Amino acid sequence: MTKLIYLFLILIGEMCCQSQTNPKMSDVKNNPLLCDPETGACEMPGMATNATGTEILKGVKPVNIVYYTDPICSSCWGIEPQLRKLKLEYGQYFEIDYRMGGLLPDWSYNSGGISKPSDVAHHWDEASLYYQMPIDGDVWLEDPLHSSYPSCIAVKAAQIQDKQKAVIFMRILREGLFIDKKNIAKWENIVPAAEKAGLDVAKLKEDYDGTAQRLFKEDLLLGRKLGVRGFPTLFFSDGNGNQLTVNGSKPYQHFENALKAIYPDVKKNTFEATDPLALFKHYPTLTVREYAEILDKSQNEAKQILEELYASGVIGKKTIKSGSLFLKK
Repeated sequence: MTKLIYLFLILIGEMCCQSQTNPKMSDVKNNPLLCDPETGACEMPGMATNATGTEILKGVKPVNIVYYTDPICSSCWGIEPQLRKLKLEYGQYFEIDYRMGGLLPDWSYNSGGISKPSDVAHHWDEASLYYQMPIDGDVWLEDPLHSSYPSCIAVKAAQIQDKQKAVIFMRILREGLFIDKKNIAKWENIVPAAEKAGLDVAKLKEDYDGTAQRLFKEDLLLGRKLGVRGFPTLFFSDGNGNQLTVNGSKPYQHFENALKAIYPDVKKNTFEATDPLALFKHYPTLTVREYAEILDKSQNEAKQILEELYASGVIGKKTIKSGSLFLKK
């Protein structure tokens, strides 16, 4: 009965809690690099709607989350605050199976008003404002990516070595792309990210050229089977035939409600932040939005705390035109 109640709440939430629209966002239909603020997703053109009744295998923990993402997905960068909070509050109840979506195969198409990399730059600047996460779209003007496949395959190669390091690796790749304007389709930019994540670079290259290629293709095939048509897409499952899907960038409550609907016995871990530096023990880099989301503070309050910590010299900071990334020293 409890599970049915939560499922009902999820359905009501989906109908009532719609994402805000941004009148400044460009036409984003039918192009994966132009993420639609109405759905909060970077959608692949021509993909089918989500499949129903697809059972996902149960992991060690009671809930398994299959997360379809892509290192260059701006909407996926936009839900980092929500996912980081979910991990801190309920991480003992779920495992995340990160699957790569292949958002940008190449530039052999022209859809949604996009025909070349420079067309994406302005949209990413707008996406930064919408998601309140720092993004510098100038990478598409200065050193544009030809595809997202290399970074997807690199993440699959990292997963072969260590799944936790692979998550860190993807975060570093994203920071390199969205903040440092690094073309993460180039191996020369993948290597330092792998080193920083503590990966064996020689093995990463061996797997990148071999097994990871097959694993990436398997992710693409499974995505088609599951009906994934955009990113982020998260499938919450208990392995017993109960499954819920959260599509696109949604407020934190949507992710929390999905978890509770699948496993009503969850108990929240309250993160006590008496020490303003405490959160950096869990996440060595944080944006203002992430700090605010996780600690339930306003953006202004979070920014003031982080700027004071930076001014005192206890944390570092990278600042771009649309915001800052604060770093543990």
